[in-house]
Amino acid sequence: QVQLVESGGGSVQAGGSLRLSCAASKYAVSRSCMGWFRQALGKEREGVATIDSGGYTSYKDSVRGRFTISKDNAKNTLYLYLNNLKPEDTAMYYCAAAALTHCTWRDEGRFGYWGQGTQVTVSS
Repeated sequence: QVQLVESGGGSVQAGGSLRLSCAASKYAVSRSCMGWFRQALGKEREGVATIDSGGYTSYKDSVRGRFTISKDNAKNTLYLYLNNLKPEDTAMYYCAAAALTHCTWRDEGRFGYWGQGTQVTVSS
């Protein structure tokens, strides 16, 4: 019943920006841990950023300062603003939700709901 639908991915040049959106259905973004994870071709999925119900955010070091995670409780939507994109950021980006009061990007295993993913491709 819970559905997370990502959008906003695309192909951009290095240094460009994108905004990813995750529309949640039958799940309250406002009272759960939400996160963005990504998986590059041939690599394991990794945590990117998370935001908990209280607004606490966490970022993987490689994206900190470049990416910003946020949410619009009224729209029940999670966002990820990707700035100064690098080719290394190329991956399928997934939106996820976890029944946790607090979370960080290291808690991948605790996230039980996942979206279908949206592809981000960055060229140099």
